[in-house]
Amino acid sequence: MAGSLRARFRSTEMLTDRPDFALVSILRVPELQTSPALAIVRRVSYALAALALAVLVVYIDRDGYRDAQDPELTLLDCIYYATVSLSTTGYGDIIPVTPEARLINVLVITPLRIFFLIVLVGTTLSALTESSRQAFKIQRWRHRVRNHTVVVGFGTKGRTAIDAMLGDGILPSDIVVVDTDQAVLDAAASLGLVTVHGSATKSDVLRLAGVQNAASIIVAANRDDTAVLVTLTARELAPNAKIVAAIRETDNAHLLRQSGADSVVVSSETAGRLLGIARTTPSVVEMVEDLLTPEAGFAIAERGVEPEEVGGSPRHLSDIVLGVVRDGRLLRVGSPEVDAIEADDLLLYIRRVAV
Repeated sequence: MAGSLRARFRSTEMLTDRPDFALVSILRVPELQTSPALAIVRRVSYALAALALAVLVVYIDRDGYRDAQDPELTLLDCIYYATVSLSTTGYGDIIPVTPEARLINVLVITPLRIFFLIVLVGTTLSALTESSRQAFKIQRWRHRVRNHTVVVGFGTKGRTAIDAMLGDGILPSDIVVVDTDQAVLDAAASLGLVTVHGSATKSDVLRLAGVQNAASIIVAANRDDTAVLVTLTARELAPNAKIVAAIRETDNAHLLRQSGADSVVVSSETAGRLLGIARTTPSVVEMVEDLLTPEAGFAIAERGVEPEEVGGSPRHLSDIVLGVVRDGRLLRVGSPEVDAIEADDLLLYIRRVAV
């Protein structure tokens, strides 16, 4: 019985095994948005450029054409012929008669005619080819995506985390959002983020998001049990990625760490502490919010050690250093272990953000 069930699960088609065109409704790679007016102007420009090229070709080879009214073609005649030819009207009053003119007509005018028609019906063709273009973008993205960040959940926590990353200068194309709500994924796609529709508790959905090649994973699920399962699945697929998870209850923090989370943020306790502090010292809360907001004011940042700083004390630096990361451990300034800075240390300091 167990063997038959295992075989059934193994025979289930994985998302990553599907062809790219079958992933269009699941994985979305955004593209630069242009205004309708700009798109229309661009297409009209293409059409006029094709018409101008056709007029030039006909005018240069005007001796190879015959006009039923006048044997010699003027520039106006060339414009007229190019217009009726590209629009496929073809009255037949001006025709190519020499072999050279007919060859040029086949090799140049006919392709221009096809291009002109494609431009004219570009809106319809764009709608028809959207799936094909999206499949091509998916294929290219899956081959190139590396060292990106996967964000599970685009609720309040996930959205705020992404805003912080964008404020730190991370490109939207380096962020992948996984969620089960198509409406929130549409909102994420409008920001230029890559989106994957599906449950992050399933390994094939995470594989489709490229979690196996991700540098970091942010788990911002709405439920603690979901966060634990997502973290466990993500750690199995990405043993070297940095996983940061948010939960509501402190009692579940050890489960997330056992599941493989590098950092755990307890959202309810953090908010509760700020509320308690704000009761007596609201300015402290304002300063904490300033430090957590990378766009303006002050921000907590991390940097490497400069060669001239090795051996010195972090207290004597021009930057206000809060802590030193050594061998993966955070050491507070004032600890005897960080009286002398080492070359491989990372410094956590307060950085002023230019407005």
